[in-house]
Amino acid sequence: MSKIDNMMQILWMLNSGRKITAKQISEKLEINIRTVYRYIDALSASGVPIISDTGHNGGYTLLNNFIKSPLLFDVDEKTALLHAAVFAKEAGYFLGESLNRATSKLISYSNQEQERMIKQNLEGLEVISPIGKSSMDPILKKLEQGIVNESSVEIEYHTSREEQSKRRIVDPYGIIYWNNNWYVIAFCHLRNEIRSFRVGRIISIIQTNINFNRPQFFSASEFFMKNLISEVEDKQALMHLIVGGKTSALDDLCQHWFLGHHFKERTSKKVIFLLEEEALHAYVPFLLLPYGKSIEVIEPISLKQKIIEVLYELINYYQVETFTDGGCQ
Repeated sequence: MSKIDNMMQILWMLNSGRKITAKQISEKLEINIRTVYRYIDALSASGVPIISDTGHNGGYTLLNNFIKSPLLFDVDEKTALLHAAVFAKEAGYFLGESLNRATSKLISYSNQEQERMIKQNLEGLEVISPIGKSSMDPILKKLEQGIVNESSVEIEYHTSREEQSKRRIVDPYGIIYWNNNWYVIAFCHLRNEIRSFRVGRIISIIQTNINFNRPQFFSASEFFMKNLISEVEDKQALMHLIVGGKTSALDDLCQHWFLGHHFKERTSKKVIFLLEEEALHAYVPFLLLPYGKSIEVIEPISLKQKIIEVLYELINYYQVETFTDGGCQ
């Protein structure tokens, strides 16, 4: 029997609630008594609350209610899970109460040394989340229920292009968290196609008695990214975008949610992207403007001209606003 199997056997023997000696364990598992001591020490180091009594009636027992404790994790594994929980909470994870109970168990069923180390690690990590984000927990929970039960939901949804919200029935396939926002990928009965819906724009949601079959091997994240970043069949039609500038700014461009998908080449002084001409002139000027003088467009010249046009449009817009409001005489 392997070491881990022996340790699990010892754990279940201890979990019976009866006091058991190292000799009894040794005989039961047919292993050396010194090996039993090593396994007991290993279990204790993993956070198992083993109580050791010495003397004539001595032996090993477990702390009460250990059966409710989580699986055996070492301190690094517990720290990783607790760190992940911090990120989830700050992202607005919708099963927060369950997550709190789980993390409480991880800490509660740790020995004093593990608790000390875990506390130090948690104090060394903080996540700053946006202020004022509204809670979408009720809607996200109902969407998850729809996904798990494969049952349709009726939502009242408000798009950015429409003044009035619309009610529609959708089959939720998956929930996506991207760029500080929650999205649900679902088949829309109104449009008769799979679409992505921003959860923050769902005004209300109702469970229905309609069932659906989720497409086999469907990936919500793949669908979302394909719609976000359109694929180009004719690679020859792509244009080079060459940008120079400060190293930190170029690093940031390479990791940009949009430009990063079009990355081609990087040197110490410049970075090269390949994009469609339409996307290059329609979107890229607005993506590059926040970088100010930290970057410089080398190619194409047409993009430089487009950035100038965008800047003049902004100047004219604010000049008109200023004179309209009576700010200048």
